[in-house]
Amino acid sequence: MALFDENTTIQPAPRPRMSRRTVAGVWALAVAMVVLLVITFLPTSYVVQRPGPVYNTLGSAENADGEEVPLISVEGAETYPTDGSLDLLTVQVQGNREHTPSWFELAMAWFDPTRAVLPIDAVFPEDQSTEERNQQSAQMMVDSQHEATAAALTELGYDVGGQLSVHSVVEGAAAEGILEQGDLILEANGQAVADVTTLRSVINEADGAPVELVIERGGEEQTVEVTPKETTDDDGTTSWILGVNLITDYEFPIDVTIQLNNVGGPSAGMMFALGIIDTLTPGELNGGQQVAGTGTITADGEVGPIGGIRQKMWGALDAGATWFLAPQDNCDEVVGHIPGDLRVFAVEDLDDALAVLDAVREDGDLDALPTCTRS
Repeated sequence: MALFDENTTIQPAPRPRMSRRTVAGVWALAVAMVVLLVITFLPTSYVVQRPGPVYNTLGSAENADGEEVPLISVEGAETYPTDGSLDLLTVQVQGNREHTPSWFELAMAWFDPTRAVLPIDAVFPEDQSTEERNQQSAQMMVDSQHEATAAALTELGYDVGGQLSVHSVVEGAAAEGILEQGDLILEANGQAVADVTTLRSVINEADGAPVELVIERGGEEQTVEVTPKETTDDDGTTSWILGVNLITDYEFPIDVTIQLNNVGGPSAGMMFALGIIDTLTPGELNGGQQVAGTGTITADGEVGPIGGIRQKMWGALDAGATWFLAPQDNCDEVVGHIPGDLRVFAVEDLDDALAVLDAVREDGDLDALPTCTRS
């Protein structure tokens, strides 16, 4: 007995046809995937700014030989033990003119509060070479260390003097053919200058207009005029430069060495100054707690604004800081963007920063200290 009829042909059940809506959805998904794949590899005109490494000015850092050395060391004066941290913050830039972030990476950055998307021209100007940009950033770091040392020692009662001179002129820069190595810069637009920060402030206030300089060359005074060029440093701050490497010759009565490689820009100045003061004074300036901050500084203690403040606040929070010192001039960027339970105080000068540390150390009235409010 046969179970199946050999002459019977079994027809498979017909597959249900997809509706027009389903077909349209499949095609739309396929097209979207192709578009996403294409734009992922298309060049962009943006870069991404994100939190960078955090360095404790009371701790150590690697030198050029890869050895761990104190970030701040002092010779010629008594030093004292420190505790806790006085952290300086940095930002990193993802991308450059040769390799920009993909559109997918930019989209991810837009939805990440720790990052910022910036036009590439704001960070890498077309008329500035990579060498010029790196040289400028490195010089700003050296200047900030000198200014921080001058500010700290002045706060401690030392007389440091100060005279601004031209160390070198960058080829093709605004000052080429006008300023020379060894020139002493005495005035800028009628204002006496004795440090790099003051000169930079006068130049930026001119906003691209020619700057009149009174210089001393070969023992004789003369007046010259330089039209600065626009540039942007590592943390996104736009400024105007003459294209010269300057040296402020202070007469430091003690030898202060700051060791920090591969970090540029002037924004660590205030934290350097606080670290130097803590190293040279008994007790713990921060009460042994973890305090972070950022801001440029002049020899007379004035704290100036920096770029990337939001990324730096995230960097401080991730590093475990409880307190954050922010330049007063950055407050508009701070309000509404303070991460987690980080407590931010607004400072205009070194005395303001020391007042915050006094309150932290002595469990003082922190509510009475200035904070950031929208202007």
